Amino acid sequence: MEPKRLTGPGAGSMKYDVLTALSVSGLHGTAAHQVSMTRLCALITARYNWKLDQFCVGQPEMARMWHVTERTVKREVKRWVDDRLLICARKGVRGRVGAYRLNLLRVFEISRDVWTAVGTDYAERMEGMQPLQTSSVVKVDFSKGVQEVAHFNDGTTWSAVSERLRRLYPDKHRNWFAPLRFVSDEGGRYTLAARSSFIVRYLETHFSAVVTESVQAEVGLGRRVVFIADS
Repeated sequence: MEPKRLTGPGAGSMKYDVLTALSVSGLHGTAAHQVSMTRLCALITARYNWKLDQFCVGQPEMARMWHVTERTVKREVKRWVDDRLLICARKGVRGRVGAYRLNLLRVFEISRDVWTAVGTDYAERMEGMQPLQTSSVVKVDFSKGVQEVAHFNDGTTWSAVSERLRRLYPDKHRNWFAPLRFVSDEGGRYTLAARSSFIVRYLETHFSAVVTESVQAEVGLGRRVVFIADS
């Protein structure tokens, strides 16, 4: 399950809490981590579009903001993407500025140990913001008996999408994403087949947004992901 977007009533204080998590996490880290989180907090504060849940800022603009070279900007953004703090929503190619989304799940993960350093009230708020760790759905390992396919290239664009999902969500990839089968990419519909209608419903409820994001990042914008059950 994904965390809710920080828009609507009460969103202002939640944004401050996220910035606090990043800044305090940086202060409890190495000198390099402190600088990195300061840069990220400045970028989010100044340029993050919370309605679209992304920022779209050119490297020259970031370089001016941070008072560094564009090479440093490129290296910093790559570090955040590799660490899953940022998810690339659109690649920057042929003069087009890339778009990136803040991965709140990763923010919770890297900052959890310092929540109590801010205060017990803050820790309680952060616990309330993140997705529930428990679920009424029975956890089933659907990958039993299935050959590992994380690095398998089936000759379609799904190979790149699946690999992206594996890097971003390694704990979910094996059960939910790796077993999917590419069907078609036509008329703005990117169709994937799952092994049962139950899995289709679960994917639609919990993972439609993350799969769509990866499809648009690796294949192109304007596509809607459709899950169907294998007949």
